[in-house]
Amino acid sequence: MIDRTHPLPVVRQCELLGVARSTAYYQPTPVSAAVLTLMRRIDELHLQYPFAGTRMLRDLLRQEGHAIGRRQVATLMRRMGITAIYRMPRTSQRHPAHRIYPYLLRQLTITRPNHVWAADITYIPMQRGFVYLCAILDWASRRVLAWRLSNTLPTDFCVEAVREALTRYGRPEIFNTDQGCQFTSQEFTGLLHDQEIQISMDGTGRWRDNVFVERLWRSLKYEEVYLHAYETVSGAQQGLARYFHFYNHIRPHRAHDGRTLDRVYWENQPARPTAG
Repeated sequence: MIDRTHPLPVVRQCELLGVARSTAYYQPTPVSAAVLTLMRRIDELHLQYPFAGTRMLRDLLRQEGHAIGRRQVATLMRRMGITAIYRMPRTSQRHPAHRIYPYLLRQLTITRPNHVWAADITYIPMQRGFVYLCAILDWASRRVLAWRLSNTLPTDFCVEAVREALTRYGRPEIFNTDQGCQFTSQEFTGLLHDQEIQISMDGTGRWRDNVFVERLWRSLKYEEVYLHAYETVSGAQQGLARYFHFYNHIRPHRAHDGRTLDRVYWENQPARPTAG
């Protein structure tokens, strides 16, 4: 937005755009190796104890010898986009101006592909930094339909993942997400409305409403991410592509009697009418 080569002074550009001058002059500093180590450990502990809040995580980290306070734990959790999973007032940091949609999956029998899709975002640690991953999942088969990486948390990379899934696999009847601002934004919900897809959102603090995506994150991190210290974003891209191919096409799943997710997804597609 700010063009430093433009003859208009930067101060005036900031005034026209309605942003603070400090924003234009700010130079981001890299995250230290010690902080990255803490973030990865918090991510591991969060997967193991998803109910743990800042106090419990602080105490668990102190037991391991980390000198850390509750405020720092809270800051790192916000940066990673994770929160403790339990019911309490205002657990979800949603945008106050965005509409929240009701949860449509309660007592709904989901047995066929493309009935319900789900999406979520997770933190992916790297050797020198971190990225965010958005994945689109078919609820019935649990197949990963599309995914995108980003080094920030915009809405764009979530919308791109949805567009790819729609292009490759058609459209679902219902799309379920949490109440994060990326998913409640007009750009995201407008795309679903344009496709005449019903929108469903998890209840506040109810991780079980999107449990299959949570299980995907656990498998992904323990079977791929924590085993490889990605050095670059392109390295993370290649590693995740390799894993998702394995996850969809090769890995047997106990929930489907040892069949692959790809097989379950395609075998249960509705029969297409043949020409007479």
